[in-house]
Parts: sequence; structure tokens; C-alpha cells
Amino acid sequence: MAKSPHKPSETADTPQTPSNEVWLAGLGALAQVQAQGSKAFEKLVGEGLAFQRKSQEQAQQRLQEATARLTDLAQDFGQQASVRVDKLEHLFEERVAKALHRLGMPTLQDLQVLQARIHALEEQLSQTRAAQPAAAKTAPAKTAASKTARKAPAKKAASPVRKKARG
Repeated sequence: MAKSPHKPSETADTPQTPSNEVWLAGLGALAQVQAQGSKAFEKLVGEGLAFQRKSQEQAQQRLQEATARLTDLAQDFGQQASVRVDKLEHLFEERVAKALHRLGMPTLQDLQVLQARIHALEEQLSQTRAAQPAAAKTAPAKTAASKTARKAPAKKAASPVRKKARG
């Protein structure tokens, strides 16, 4: 019994079953999709990065513009507030000066005039004192009788004249 196991040999020319062809077509489609999909994915990632950079630049520009506007507004507000404070301060100073004037208080100018007069009087006094010792050395000695005769009762000193209050 010699059976010859004869199987038909499959060659490349042999037609494949339709299900096998469908399977191979599906694998080919999958390979193409994967290849194109990775390329498409890389392209989308690149476009996403470009869009992100552009969006960040626009946001940064808008932030800088808003910061500049706020800075200008703050400066304007500060200047306006400063002007108002200066006006209020000037008004307060004027009212205080008027009230002091009504009470008869001297002004800064009045005090400066008095200070100048005091300085001039001090100069005159120092000149007079410097001249007195020289005159005393040249004058003859007085007698004791003339010294006692001078001790007459002292007169009242004249009271200083006061300025009227300005009204």
C-alpha cells in the first residue's frame, strides 16, 4: 500500500480565496492610513504649535496695550489728584492767613521787617558802645557832688505804642 500523498501544490499563480484578498486589502489600507495618519498628525501638531505661538503673541500684545492704557490712566489720575490737593492746600492757607490777619497776628513780611529793624538797632548799639569807652577815657573826672545830685527820682518810661489790629 503505497499511497502517494499527493497534494496539489500551491503556486503563486493559484487564485487566493476572496476572504484572504479582503484581509490583505484591509491590511494594506491600514498601512496607508497609519503612514498618512502619522504624517497628518505631525502636520496638525506643527499647525497647533504655530497657532499657539500666534495666539500668545497676540495676547502679549494686548496685555502690553492694556498695561500702557492703565499706566496712562493712573498718571492722569495722579496728576488730577495732585492738582486738586494743591488747590485745596492753597485755599486752606489763604483762609488761615485771613483768620490770623483778623486776629491781628503779624505776617511773615511783618516779622521780616521787624527783624531787619532789630538788626539795624543792634548795629547802632554796638557802635554806640564802642564809642563810649573812648569818650569816657577823654572826659575829666566828675566830683562826688555831681554824682549824688543825679539821683533824682526816675520818671516813668513811656509805654510803647501798639499797632491797631488790621480789620
